[in-house]
Amino acid sequence: MINFNYETNFSLENEDAIKAWISKTIRAENRVEGEINYVFCDDDYLHKLNVEFLDHDTLTDIISFDYSVGNTINGDVFISVERVRDNAKDFKTSFQDELNRVIIHGILHYCGYKDKSAEEEKLMRGKEDDYLAKMGV
Repeated sequence: MINFNYETNFSLENEDAIKAWISKTIRAENRVEGEINYVFCDDDYLHKLNVEFLDHDTLTDIISFDYSVGNTINGDVFISVERVRDNAKDFKTSFQDELNRVIIHGILHYCGYKDKSAEEEKLMRGKEDDYLAKMGV
């Protein structure tokens, strides 16, 4: 089950379509959908989590806590809407496209993809692009 929660003045306009897309992505990766909670928040909210749980004193667009067991995907994905908006400007893309990229980025981490090295990041970006092209939202 995929849940969307809001800790800031923001809400998705097409929750059902996005849930269907995430579920389809999970199945395409040969995983099983468990409980996935998205929390949309602001920079301050996410910064506090970053400091408290990851000991990183920086702003970020996403933090994901993976509780997956075997092939069943479970986790909490926190997304800073402010950071996504700023990144969209920096990357010269629309807010919605950048938001969708971050939404699926968390799922890909749960499926085992990393992005620490240049090679891992290239694979992650390719997977993001592939699933974004299949979105249909």
